[in-house]
Parts: sequence; C-alpha cells; structure tokens
Amino acid sequence: MSLEENFNKAVEDVKNLKTTPADADLLVIYGLYKQATVGDCNTEKPGFLDFKGKSKWESWNGRKGTSQDDAKQAYVDKVKELIEQHGLK
Repeated sequence: MSLEENFNKAVEDVKNLKTTPADADLLVIYGLYKQATVGDCNTEKPGFLDFKGKSKWESWNGRKGTSQDDAKQAYVDKVKELIEQHGLK
C-alpha cells in the first residue's frame, strides 16, 4: 500500500480502538494528523484559559517543519502502536 493508503487506513483504525488512548497519545495523534493534512500550524495560539485548545495547538505547532509525508508515516506508526496496546473493536 502507498503511504496515502496507509495513512487513510490509520485514520479509520484510530476511530475503532477498543479503549480510548491516554490524553498524551491523543495529543500526539492530533498534532501528527494536522501536520500531515494541513502542514505547519497556521492559527494563533488559543487564549490562556482555553486549556484543551492550547494543548492541541502546542502539539501541532511542535511539529513545525516536519514534512507532510513524514508526519503521515509517524501517524501510521503511532496508530500501529496504539492498536497493539488497545486492540480494535
């Protein structure tokens, strides 16, 4: 399968994990997904009191400079790791 096909499969697989991954893992997945699909972070940092939004922004912005293909491969690898830990439905 191509990288694009593997990425799209991983996007679907992550929705079908038996249990919800830890918040830290979810933030990694979010940041990699945004970097893979949008590229470098293009939004302003959320306000001080928006803890969830700020965490998501920091996860995405922390990947600045990573190519979209590298982010897709890292996303696929992380989802495989999560499937091993949590299993699929």
